[in-house]
Amino acid sequence: MSAVLVPSVRIQRQDFDVAAEIAALTQGRADIGAVVTFSGLCRDEQGALSALELEHYPGMAEAEIGRIATEAVQRWPLQGLTVIHRHGKIAPGHNIVLVVAASAHRQAAFEAANFLMDYLKSRAPFWKKEHRTDGSEGGWVEAKEADALAAGRWKSPSE
Repeated sequence: MSAVLVPSVRIQRQDFDVAAEIAALTQGRADIGAVVTFSGLCRDEQGALSALELEHYPGMAEAEIGRIATEAVQRWPLQGLTVIHRHGKIAPGHNIVLVVAASAHRQAAFEAANFLMDYLKSRAPFWKKEHRTDGSEGGWVEAKEADALAAGRWKSPSE
């Protein structure tokens, strides 16, 4: 009987190294044939944004993202899964989120990474506030309808 995969979920202020996270997940793993990564960066919104501030409730965010990561592990045959989401003020061009999904085959890794990102974009418990280059504060950023529609494709028939 194989061990149950426990995804790695981290909410952190500090930046992360994408290559180091891939290496940590795949080191010495001959059973991994595919690694799919998604790294989300802060956009500068045509030069108008000086930073994006992300807030969360410690404990709640980790639990919710852990729940959806565990669902991904149950849906797809993964050999590894890492999800990192940053909080605090993040400048344009800097990392916000990373998903690394490893599997024996590419399709499972692609689908799991896509599933997680659709969730993170539409329902993860983060609040985003824009800080503008002119010194003003923008409003709180709402989830986009397109993100909610994308996440809807993953619902099970019973939902």
